[in-house]
Amino acid sequence: MRQATSLHRGLSRVPGELGTAFLGWGASWWRVFHFGALALVMALSPATYDKENRAVTARQIYFTAWQVLPWFTLLSALLSMVLIHIVVETTLSYGLSQYALEMVARVLVLELIPLLAALFVALRSGAAINTEVALMHIRGDFDALRRAGADPLRRELVPRVIGSAVSVVALATVSGMVALVLAYIGVYGFSPWGLVGYTRTIGQVFDLQVTLGLALKTTLFGVAVAVIPITASLDTPREVRLAPVAVLRGMVRLFLVLALLQGASLALKYV
Repeated sequence: MRQATSLHRGLSRVPGELGTAFLGWGASWWRVFHFGALALVMALSPATYDKENRAVTARQIYFTAWQVLPWFTLLSALLSMVLIHIVVETTLSYGLSQYALEMVARVLVLELIPLLAALFVALRSGAAINTEVALMHIRGDFDALRRAGADPLRRELVPRVIGSAVSVVALATVSGMVALVLAYIGVYGFSPWGLVGYTRTIGQVFDLQVTLGLALKTTLFGVAVAVIPITASLDTPREVRLAPVAVLRGMVRLFLVLALLQGASLALKYV
């Protein structure tokens, strides 16, 4: 009888615990969207770009994008050469060589390179931002800034969001241009006689709607790389031992959001 009563009590607590967990999950994602909206508004405000904020933003871009631009470009170029060769050889074997360039542009430049740039910046900068902001939150650095009359969001957090977004866009843009050049060489060789067909095909692929969608997706990737780790860090209780938990939670959420954004982009284009 006692076991049945205990089982009944345990089962009766399950809906309440699930409801509490769901509310906590919803509240955490609401804070992500709220912080992202605030960061976007501040990023568009000229008042954000004072001397100190420009220095933080420039430092973020330097360490995240400029330092690694040659190596990332080389890596993406090697990957592009391999994929271009595979696509060209496959289309030739099936008699579909006229679609090789379009396939390369759609798969490589529109889909893979922006995602690769976001993942690269996430691994290089996202985890570092997550750890740095978590430790600042635990030490009470943001409270000290408020007492000094400074806005922590404008002074410390928004420049990191701007720097990450610019870094992802810059890496994706440079690598995409290199991939398009390699695509021409892979399809037409070094002959100039393919320029007319090349420009016509690329113009058909990158129409206004597709170009705007690519710019929006890449920017959202860049914003997510900073916003989600920062929000996870600010949600962490002020205990040093919980800082690694905040980093892990932030990176898991980030990879989930990147996958969802990529899936939504594919669905809007091809479904």
